[in-house]
Amino acid sequence: MIRLDKFERYPLTFGPTPIEPMRRMSAALGGKVNLFAKRDDCNSGLAFGGNKLRKLEYIVPDILAKKADTLVSIGGVQSNHTRMVAATAAKLGLKCVVVQESWVPHEDAVYDRVGNILLTRLMGADSRIVPDGFDIGIRRSWEDAIQSVKDAGGVPYGIPAGASVHPYGGLGYVGFAEEVRKQEAEMGIRFDYIIVCVVTGSTQAGMIVGFADDNRADRVIGIDASGTPDQTREQVRAIVDNTAGLVELGRPVRDDEIVILNDYAYPAYGIPSAETNEAIRFAARTEAMITDPVYEGKSMQAMIDLVKKGYFPAGSNVLYAHLGGAPAINGYSYTYRNG
Repeated sequence: MIRLDKFERYPLTFGPTPIEPMRRMSAALGGKVNLFAKRDDCNSGLAFGGNKLRKLEYIVPDILAKKADTLVSIGGVQSNHTRMVAATAAKLGLKCVVVQESWVPHEDAVYDRVGNILLTRLMGADSRIVPDGFDIGIRRSWEDAIQSVKDAGGVPYGIPAGASVHPYGGLGYVGFAEEVRKQEAEMGIRFDYIIVCVVTGSTQAGMIVGFADDNRADRVIGIDASGTPDQTREQVRAIVDNTAGLVELGRPVRDDEIVILNDYAYPAYGIPSAETNEAIRFAARTEAMITDPVYEGKSMQAMIDLVKKGYFPAGSNVLYAHLGGAPAINGYSYTYRNG
């Protein structure tokens, strides 16, 4: 029996997020599979919310215990994570420094002035753009930012990209699995598959541990959007092992319980393919569901493709985890200028 309740949680979200049927999308894809969405994109009033807040709820108690005065994190220019770190800092009355690396080879004229980075700056964060390229690992630029806060007499608290390799980074999505089980009981349904985007790893890793508690870990289908699948898988593996130990899962998670599909990240992290763009438009026009070109557009593309290919047996109940990130679509305004 998982022991999540032994960890303190600081509420940043509204509570359990709703699950809604996607009836028009299901019908448009042939009606053989029942699609649902769990709306973690609607989970908070803090700067449009998203999956990072579930993670941060378990990290904030440590921030407060260490009496930090400045949160320091890192992501790309259109990072959802740095937006949520900035929001958490504003909510707690702390300062915030975020490093925004040039992870995406994208040159829309407004890319570094709209969407996530605009919101991050609006909330008072010190946003520092650096030219370094994409990498999900620990970054020198982040370490330098932490040191700069110390040099200025501050007390920094470092939060890695996606909060993923933070010791508590996986706990929030263990809670997601527990939440889904309760909702399944209320709805009289059981989800056969859960679709989730994966880049830095802790969202899927937490789900894997949470659903391992009822032997459904292999039904959490991770959709790689990093374009560095070996590194992502290695990081998911490490976070799964750490998180399973923290919550006392009581057994090792097998390699075959970590399912990551690598077919949809092309052409590169943050760059949408024609198929991704088609999926974004399809979701918007069937369900008024807004997905972004970096994360959710690619997991949506994958789910649509898997339904069409017959990956899910007829009658399956498939839960799409909508992790948020819609503000990033503003950075791709030329691509979607005509819808």
